[in-house]
Amino acid sequence: MRKILFFCLASAGALLFITHGNRLLAGEGFLFNGSLPPVPVPPDNPQTAAKVRLGMQLYFDKRLSADNTVSCATCHIPELGWANHAATDTGIKGQVGGRNSGSIIDAAYMKVQFWDGRAATLEAQAVGPIANPIEMGETLANVVKKLNAIPGYRAQFQEVFGTDATEEAIGKAIAAFERTIVSGPSPYDQYLQGDLDAMTPEAIRGMNLFKGKGHCSACHSGPAFSDGSYHNLGVGYVKGKYKDEGRFVISKKAGDLGAFKTPGLRNTAQTHPYLHDGSEKTLEDVIELYNKGGVPNPRLDPLMLPLNLTAAEKSDLVAFMNSLNGPVPVVKEPVLPN
Repeated sequence: MRKILFFCLASAGALLFITHGNRLLAGEGFLFNGSLPPVPVPPDNPQTAAKVRLGMQLYFDKRLSADNTVSCATCHIPELGWANHAATDTGIKGQVGGRNSGSIIDAAYMKVQFWDGRAATLEAQAVGPIANPIEMGETLANVVKKLNAIPGYRAQFQEVFGTDATEEAIGKAIAAFERTIVSGPSPYDQYLQGDLDAMTPEAIRGMNLFKGKGHCSACHSGPAFSDGSYHNLGVGYVKGKYKDEGRFVISKKAGDLGAFKTPGLRNTAQTHPYLHDGSEKTLEDVIELYNKGGVPNPRLDPLMLPLNLTAAEKSDLVAFMNSLNGPVPVVKEPVLPN
């Protein structure tokens, strides 16, 4: 598993001399937590206003589920940081899943999707919950039939893709919409751009801890604060067993047992609870888990070490995490075709 080590900046002021964006520190070779670059868009799915509008309608449409009760927005709620505050999600017929939904904010920057990385693209992620028996419980083939039976949708698919609704087009439209859900400039970004008053002294100290003593940036790297890789924190390991085997289920590699993808941290203060099973309710709880060095288990990531943080240092880290909050789009439920 690829590990990226980070340069610990000697002072907060040094950050102002580093080029922004997804760049490498000159002469150091370490990826920098800079401001977000433009959203990456695959060549085969260019962004258009009509496509985004269609994707937004599909995102909010409960008819994509088997019993017409669950949509993407049921679990990824715009007003709640495009996430929700349940530990794990509830799908059709009241079925409760085993993983936290997380947020779709900045999902466009992730190399892979879902906690276990089973979807290689945002397009694949977009249709995954539809066929999940616990979440939306529908088949993609039946969703295609449903949408093509609705004249308004059929006309939109023809306008955007030149065809009736297809499984591929559904994924592309929803993904196009999700690529518009990006966090705007945070106090941290403003600080990088030269506004020394944008961050509080506590947040600045927390930033230096994040990149230094806290070792946070070893995994939470790059502008989205995620290395896109998988790490075992020991969460869910009880009495010699992993409640959720994580990435191992997909890769079948022993080293991936109990490992989960590193989430991004922008706007994470709005998207509690945390971790793949929603077991940590607050940022303070998460920091304490890391401070202890995770939960001992045979596959514990070697980067998980006791940090010996003081109470003041923990508080400063939380202040830094809050400085990563930027404005995000909040949209109202659109009018759907009858």
